[in-house]
Amino acid sequence: MQKYHTQGSRRLYQATLPYLVDGVGSSFHVPSYRDYPIAMTHGKGSKLYDVDGNEYIDYILGFGPMLLGHCPPAVDRAVAEQLKKGTHFSAPTPELGALSRRLTQVIPAAEKVVYQNSGTEVVMYALRLARAFTGRYKIVKFEGQYHGWSDEEKVSIDADTVADLGPRENPRKILPTKGQRLSSADDLILLPWNDLEALDRTLTQRREEIAAVLMEPCMCDSGPILPQPGYLAGVRELTRRHGVLLIFDEVITGFRLALGGAQAYYGVTPDIATFAKAIASGYPFGAVVGRRDVMDCGVPASGTFNGNPVGVAAALATLEELSQPGVYARLEALGQQLEDGFQALGEKYRRKLYLRHLGSIFVLGFGYTQDLGDFRDWLTQADLAVYQRFVAGCEDYGVRFTDRRGREYLSTAHTQEDIRRTLAVADQVLGEMEQEGI
Repeated sequence: MQKYHTQGSRRLYQATLPYLVDGVGSSFHVPSYRDYPIAMTHGKGSKLYDVDGNEYIDYILGFGPMLLGHCPPAVDRAVAEQLKKGTHFSAPTPELGALSRRLTQVIPAAEKVVYQNSGTEVVMYALRLARAFTGRYKIVKFEGQYHGWSDEEKVSIDADTVADLGPRENPRKILPTKGQRLSSADDLILLPWNDLEALDRTLTQRREEIAAVLMEPCMCDSGPILPQPGYLAGVRELTRRHGVLLIFDEVITGFRLALGGAQAYYGVTPDIATFAKAIASGYPFGAVVGRRDVMDCGVPASGTFNGNPVGVAAALATLEELSQPGVYARLEALGQQLEDGFQALGEKYRRKLYLRHLGSIFVLGFGYTQDLGDFRDWLTQADLAVYQRFVAGCEDYGVRFTDRRGREYLSTAHTQEDIRRTLAVADQVLGEMEQEGI
């Protein structure tokens, strides 16, 4: 195998730095394993192409939105038709009504819907909705779970060590970004994930203060970490018993685990759920769904671009494609092919290598082989240095994985040949790492 040359990306980055903060559009685009990001010119299907003409099998997929791959024809056609009609009306359209009806048909929690434009915004709206409905203001949040970049949402999303998190019984609230208000976390109650006893104790003691429990149904930002058997059902039972709303943040899991999201996959229905990313195949679009009485409690869904016709067209086309027979079975088969292949590589190189797939999301990690329980387990067991060396090596040979976090994505455009090529590259890189003593 020949390593890629990416000097064009380096030159572009250096030329852009004087004019663009950090030289990228999002801080997530800055890699930890090289001193410049790879710049892309276009994508098609499961592939991306950089400014030097290199081709990459893409498992980042825009950090999740590209469930149908890059430039999916059905979505492109729908958006092109909408562009002929107009891009923004500040008025409802027939298509907006059709999309709303469709969402209530496929998502278990969806009795009514409102729209926003990003994952951060839909969670902000969901929290306001829960507070308005209950008349309470405290929100239970879990360590290591990411719900957006606003002041209140971006709390304790990461840590360097378990000591940074503080005692398990009373975790420290970590504000990771300069400029966050010190009061950002005042209405958050922080708990460890996958711990029903801790949640029960907190709800018993403070239910008169708590509006909602906010959680990813599968913890996707750190790890990811799967819910332990019975955990989601237990959380649902506890929140009902104590009169507290349950919010599932399905910005990542929505449409990736099943057409109805993780709530359909696991059979646990929340009171409110948030969706973005994969809902519109790369267009800025998001939705909040929930119980009718909660959704009708009087919180306006303000926003200039809410329910934008272009996003609506993309979302309708995406749902139509995902509704076709065999889509999720095929994604499951590709995920299993990857899982089996990486397990064999772990055995070949006698490495602690973890890979599990969950619908079209798969988890890749080094330093452990069994499911982790919570964020603290991940901090103590995951070998990030080895993972980042592996990711950097794979990128050099044309396979693109997520930096630091072991959360990778499949699309309907990926093929068995993509998986075979990926496993061949992984074999090459693991062999190099063995020679280097890493």
